[in-house]
Amino acid sequence: MKAIAFSGTLDPITNGHMWVIGEARALADEVIVFLSENPFKKPLFPAEDRQRIVERSVAERGWTNVRVIVVRGDYTARAAKRHGIDYLIRGIRNTADFDYENLIQQANVDVLHGAKTIFVMPPRDLGSVSSSFVRGLQGPVGWHWMTRQFIPGPAYQEWVLAWLRTEWRALWPGEDQWFERLTGPTAYGGPDRPYHNLDHLVHGLTEIRIWAENTGSTPEDMAVLKKAFWFHDAVYIHGPQEVSNEEASARLWLGSGLPDARADEVAALIRATDHFQTEAINHPLKPAMLGADLAILGQDPQQYDSYAAAIRQEYAVVPDPVYREHRTRALRTLRDKAARAELFTDAWFASLYSERARENLERELHSLE
Repeated sequence: MKAIAFSGTLDPITNGHMWVIGEARALADEVIVFLSENPFKKPLFPAEDRQRIVERSVAERGWTNVRVIVVRGDYTARAAKRHGIDYLIRGIRNTADFDYENLIQQANVDVLHGAKTIFVMPPRDLGSVSSSFVRGLQGPVGWHWMTRQFIPGPAYQEWVLAWLRTEWRALWPGEDQWFERLTGPTAYGGPDRPYHNLDHLVHGLTEIRIWAENTGSTPEDMAVLKKAFWFHDAVYIHGPQEVSNEEASARLWLGSGLPDARADEVAALIRATDHFQTEAINHPLKPAMLGADLAILGQDPQQYDSYAAAIRQEYAVVPDPVYREHRTRALRTLRDKAARAELFTDAWFASLYSERARENLERELHSLE
C-alpha cells in the first residue's frame, strides 16, 4: 500500500496513538496523520502545537515516513480521498469502540464516499489509554508522574511547560521573559538537572496548592510560597562557590525586578530551603515551604528510588566512594530529623509524609552502607 491515514484530535497524542501509527507504518510506505480541529471542543493544545508535538514524537522514534496535516472544516475520510488515500486506520480498544467506529466507517463510505477504515486492536497495556483519560489525571499531587507513563516524551514536555506557564502568569502576568529564563537551559530546563528540574517545579507547586486547599491558607500566602518555590533552585551549581545556591537564588529573585510587595519574605523562604543551615531563618510559612521541597522523601518507594537515582546522576562526576560518604551523611541527618518528628514541621505535610519518608531514608541508607 502506498499510503494510509490516521486521524484524530490527538489532544494530547498518547502511546496508544503512537502504537496505531507504528502499525500503519507496517502496512504502507507513507503514513499521513490528519489532525482534526473540532470547534466544539476546548483543546488542551491549539492545532499548530499538536501538529508540532506529533511531528516531534514521530521524529524521536526515527519515523521518517510520517507526515502531519491539520484538517479544518472537513471530514477526515473525505480529506484522505483528496490526498489520494483509500484507507484510514483506527485503533479499537473494546466493543463500544467498535460499534462507534463502525458507524463512522459506514458514514465515511456510504455518505461521504470517503476512505475505508482498517481496524487494529492495541496490546492489553494500551487498551485503556485515551487522550481524555490522560487529561483527567491532571490535578492531584503526582499527576505529572502519572501522565508521563501514557504519552510520548515531546507531549509530556509540552504539557509540563504549558501547565507551568499558566501557573507563572497567575503570579506575574506580562512577565514572560523570566518564565523563559527559569524554564530554559540555564535553569530548571537544563540538561544537567536530572532532579532539580521542571518536574521538581511541578511537584512543589502542586504540593503548595494542595496544602493551601487543605489548611485554609490565604491566596496571598499561597502566592508567596509559590513565588519562593519558583526561584528556590534557580541557581544550582555543583562545587565551591562564594555563596550557597540558595543565597544565590535569593539574590537572583531580589534582582529580578518582578513586582511583589512581599519580596523580602519570598527571599527568606528561598534561603530557608538550605536544609542544613535554616535555623536562623524564621517565617510562619517556612514549615510549609520546607514541606513542599522535601515532599519527595515521602513518596511511594518507586518514585523515591527514581529521585535517589536522579540525585546520583546530578553528581555523576563525583567518584562513587566520595558520593556514598557525603550522601550517607546527608541521609543520616534527614533520618535523625525524621526520628525526632522534625523533618516535616508543618502538620499537613507531617501527616502525609513523615512515616514514608523515614522508611525511604532508612532503605536508601541501607543500600549505601
